[in-house]
Amino acid sequence: MSNNKRRILVTSALPYANGPIHLGHLVEYIQTDIWVRYQRLTGQECYYVCADDAHGTPIMLRADDDGITPEQLIERIGREHRADFADFLIAFDNYHTTHSPENRHYSELIYRRLNDHGHISRRTIKQAFDPEKGIFLPDRFIKGQCPRCGAVDQYGDNCEVCGSTYSPTDLINPVSAISGAAPIERESEHFFFRLGDFENMLKVWTGGEHLQPEVRNKLQEWFHVGLQDWDISRDAPYFGFEIPNEPGKYFYVWLDAPIGYMASFKHLCDRSDLSFDEFWSPDSSAELYHFIGKDILYFHALFWPAMLDGAGFRTPSAVFAHGFLTVNGHKMSKSRGTFITARTYLDQLNPEYLRYYFAAKLNNRVEDLDLNIDDFVLRVNSDLVGKVVNIASRCAGFITKRFDGYLATEVHDTPLYREFADAGVRIAQCYEDRQYSRGMREIMALADQANRYIADQKPWEIAKRVGEDRLLHDVCSMGLNLFRVLVTYLSPVIPATANKVEAFLDCDIVTPGGWNAIQRPLTNHRINPFKHLLRRVENTQVEAMIETSKQTGTIAAKAGPLVADPIAASISIDEFNKVDLRIARITKAERVEGADKLLKLSLDLGGENRTVFAGIKSAYPPEDLAGRYTVVVANLAPRKMRFGVSEGMVLAAGPGGKDLWLLSPDPGAQPGMRVK
Repeated sequence: MSNNKRRILVTSALPYANGPIHLGHLVEYIQTDIWVRYQRLTGQECYYVCADDAHGTPIMLRADDDGITPEQLIERIGREHRADFADFLIAFDNYHTTHSPENRHYSELIYRRLNDHGHISRRTIKQAFDPEKGIFLPDRFIKGQCPRCGAVDQYGDNCEVCGSTYSPTDLINPVSAISGAAPIERESEHFFFRLGDFENMLKVWTGGEHLQPEVRNKLQEWFHVGLQDWDISRDAPYFGFEIPNEPGKYFYVWLDAPIGYMASFKHLCDRSDLSFDEFWSPDSSAELYHFIGKDILYFHALFWPAMLDGAGFRTPSAVFAHGFLTVNGHKMSKSRGTFITARTYLDQLNPEYLRYYFAAKLNNRVEDLDLNIDDFVLRVNSDLVGKVVNIASRCAGFITKRFDGYLATEVHDTPLYREFADAGVRIAQCYEDRQYSRGMREIMALADQANRYIADQKPWEIAKRVGEDRLLHDVCSMGLNLFRVLVTYLSPVIPATANKVEAFLDCDIVTPGGWNAIQRPLTNHRINPFKHLLRRVENTQVEAMIETSKQTGTIAAKAGPLVADPIAASISIDEFNKVDLRIARITKAERVEGADKLLKLSLDLGGENRTVFAGIKSAYPPEDLAGRYTVVVANLAPRKMRFGVSEGMVLAAGPGGKDLWLLSPDPGAQPGMRVK
């Protein structure tokens, strides 16, 4: 490795601010964090920034459904995201939001520069419009029958059954996924980024070492088809930044989302002594890397470098794409309990276990990663607990009790120690190349050697023999020195444990430069008493995590939008019996000021009164509901909303909008009766 210090800026794709972080997200943030920690450990100047992607139609609609403002929604989700990332030991230097003054500034600046150079065009287009909601509909908010295979309930851009792609206008019997109304066509003037202006520049950039080989090959298909103009505007109502001097026109979320990388770094610069221009100017000598999922390659490998080049900024040094997460060989599933949020995992398990498991599976190719639950338990228990921590637990007690905490003055097996220290060159290259799985194999092979050394020497037997104190001292000191090397190599992956080991051995491990410090073993050095480091994963913890995920998924499905959705995966009778359905009489119904969909219902459940906010305003005038009987989910946890607390959920069926019908019991039903 070169002795010249590198200046590096690293980003991960921005998580969308309308839901929780889940394990699929964490594939990206964990692998990025490992790479950043390795760079810092070897003494490089490396900064890691990210932000919440906080704009767009889904944010606006989710906030409306929750009865709060978009600003309140993204502030709440932002707090949750920060907490999840912090607890998974993701070491951002700055975590920001795209709904920020910095992002508005750079979005407007880049747009003006592109426009001034003739890279923005205008034309009138036809779009699907929801006549009830009064908004233009993104493709994913239109559902209907696939024009190719006939599958029902498919989105407006592609069929999940046959894989066909098409225009929303091709759908058979399309409906708005928001209101259930049939969309109509309306014309609107839109703004387009002329991507084709940058074809030559992009062919050169994508043909270099900025992308993985398989990504470069994929891009050739897009060049062959021809680079299309990119629609960068959306019509009001829309949550985002209004285009300068264009009332009612907003930047499309995908324009300002990648600019959020710049904005987050600018926010960091403004509270430190960093220079923004030294990292983003066209002649910058700094390195810029983006870690992303394979689903957003088009934006990062074509639009983003073209926008930067056209606006007078540097382009990325490289874009690193990765695949998706599967669990037990399948897509993450709520019904199986494998759609696991970060918080559900953290409630049961140590975050370093997942960090290590992902590292043991990740490489630098665009491949999906499978989290096999049984393999996860076995690998963590075998590698981290059985191989690595076991070395310290076998040796530390003897050093503390018999030698006053001091390590021996000499290394017992110099060739073995040198072999461990020299392996750092290979392992460093694995981290640098993002070949983490190869690096973990190298480290565990060394751990096997360390355990064989201890098993061969048998310090527990030496301790019983008279006159063998020096050998015992040498062997246990050697074991702890090997342990120190292993933990140093693992520290980008398990930083919290490495911090504990640094305190235990009273030496540099996670401290910048700790990687090179292992060239000198610890001799005649005092350590602190050994404390427990990692516990074995218990099957009961994993089972509890999966069960919680199943329950969360069931509730989420019942609380979903009232639109024509595909039939959900099967649940067991035991799962269904957890839902307490009761007959309720509506004693009063009121409009909710400031809410488009909600009515406030006062319910009688047989002597118990409840308040429920229900999204049925479009189908029922409130004056028609008093005295009606309906069915309510009585054991749903209370939900705090801007307008009050909702204490359950009334059940309705239909595609939505005016076509929505409350479930009503037959005559003779009484409030409080359980639905069997």
